[in-house]
Amino acid sequence: MNAMNSTNPKKPLILIIPDREETPGGEIFSIKSNYLSAIEKCGGVPILASYCRKNLRELGPSVSGILIAGGDFDIHPRYYGEKPISELGRIKPERTKCEAEVLRWALKMDLPVLGICGGMQLINVVFGGSLYQDLSRQFPGARHHGKKQKGQKRHPILLRKESRLFRITKKRDLMVNSAHHQAVKALGRGVQDSAISPDGVIEAIESVGHSFVLGVQWHPERLMNIPAQKRIFSAFIRAAKKTGMES
Repeated sequence: MNAMNSTNPKKPLILIIPDREETPGGEIFSIKSNYLSAIEKCGGVPILASYCRKNLRELGPSVSGILIAGGDFDIHPRYYGEKPISELGRIKPERTKCEAEVLRWALKMDLPVLGICGGMQLINVVFGGSLYQDLSRQFPGARHHGKKQKGQKRHPILLRKESRLFRITKKRDLMVNSAHHQAVKALGRGVQDSAISPDGVIEAIESVGHSFVLGVQWHPERLMNIPAQKRIFSAFIRAAKKTGMES
């Protein structure tokens, strides 16, 4: 298993694959700060890695958890055996490839994984599931979702009582933010839905065969002032600490 950070054994290292942009001055790797602050508030240490496979391999033994963040891009449908439709958004092949490789490695090692928005969608795809490439076209009954709006849309979701997510949040229903145009369609093998919106869109998934693999369609890192939302990150960091102690 993985070793904890030798300088501070009580704080697990959480790996995040950042976004990447080409600029005239060179590559820029970035991540929104609220992901980092959410991890820090709950007792973890976030670390970013470039897409260099050597760097990721060297970091591997020190990592105790993986956060797959959202981003302003879509997963190419070739990952789930479909052709693109016209509403497919921008894709970032290098980031998707890198995150998929890191996720497969984490699943093999049974590391705790938290996927947020597009990160949840990637989890489902890696498990063999598929996505709605665009809800407005492929799921006409979907409401209250979407990225093209001022502020953040919010809507209720219903959690399954038997789910890990229910045990974490201690809530049967939640109000969540919503900023996406893709969503889980067919669930992957070994994945179950743990929350659903009133219109039938899957809002959370979890693996039934791993110690902690959870994906949520909304952005709890933007809602850390709400106890139930903060508990999602707290549970993730607790799982990562346990991984480190077992190393």
